[in-house]
Amino acid sequence: MRYPGIFSMEDLTAFQDKVWFRTIVFFMLIAAFVFAMLSLILRETKSLGTFGMAATLLASLLGGSTTSSALPDYTPLYLGLDFFILNVLFTGMIFVPIERLFPRYEEQALFRKEWREDLFYYLGSSMAVQLITWLNFLPANTLLAITAWTDFRAWVAGIPLVAQVILIMFFTDLVQYWVHRAFHRIPYLWKFHAVYHSAKTMDWMAGARMHFLEILVLRGTTVIPMLLVGFHQTAVGIYIFLVYLWSTFVHANLGWKLSWMERVVVTPRFHHWHHGIEKDAIDVNFAIHFPWLDSLFGTHHLPKDRWPNGYGVDGHPVPLGYWRQWMYPFRRKKD
Repeated sequence: MRYPGIFSMEDLTAFQDKVWFRTIVFFMLIAAFVFAMLSLILRETKSLGTFGMAATLLASLLGGSTTSSALPDYTPLYLGLDFFILNVLFTGMIFVPIERLFPRYEEQALFRKEWREDLFYYLGSSMAVQLITWLNFLPANTLLAITAWTDFRAWVAGIPLVAQVILIMFFTDLVQYWVHRAFHRIPYLWKFHAVYHSAKTMDWMAGARMHFLEILVLRGTTVIPMLLVGFHQTAVGIYIFLVYLWSTFVHANLGWKLSWMERVVVTPRFHHWHHGIEKDAIDVNFAIHFPWLDSLFGTHHLPKDRWPNGYGVDGHPVPLGYWRQWMYPFRRKKD
């Protein structure tokens, strides 16, 4: 709010002068101060409470809920700090209560080991949302500009909306399946994908752990059929929102037994096996929407009523810490 041209998405900046928005900020500052104080009182480790207290006081000194813009917006470039906040709040408010009510691993703490790394992945991808979005859509937009399928795209855009969303799910999953499989089978690509698999704990934050370059390759290729075929913008928007929620859902610490659904769509148990550390969990369950794609191509693995014994990469070669994990694919293997 103080520097919207730097830290705010253009779509979200428009809300900042609304009374209801300022009211929410006011009560969130009060809540943040109270929770920071409770953290200082109740937790043995005081770092979180101290940081929360300092951040709240700094926000208040900068004007709190009545603050105004300090600088004009000089460029169309921005960092999505507000997108990070909304991203974490929205998914957290949905999945944290569900995980507390229906946990697969009841002993797993909300602030489990390595949660800071995964929160930083949320921060990194959110702050770079403008750059990532542009790079993700660049291959598709390039192909779109050199292909003249006007009549075909008009016909596709006229298909009923629900059918379009299902078709998008199928085409993107088909592309994603083979790209995902390539990241497992090609040693150089695996170094990037190993970062994603390095999470030793599965919950709603674990899916955010993905190397920046893998994000560009994986999302950039799966976006191609969405735009190239000519699906309506509304259908594309619905799909992006659905896959955003579903990718968080399948990583969540949920012990639900979804019976027949496991044969139709990807569920947490199905995807948890993709992250399993035991031998029979290696190179299986690549689909993100439809498990029958794995059945079709011989990579389906879902033992009845069983879950993996653990998660991560055998030997846990990927180091801890965001920047060390960023550099991990570029390191030469020592003899």
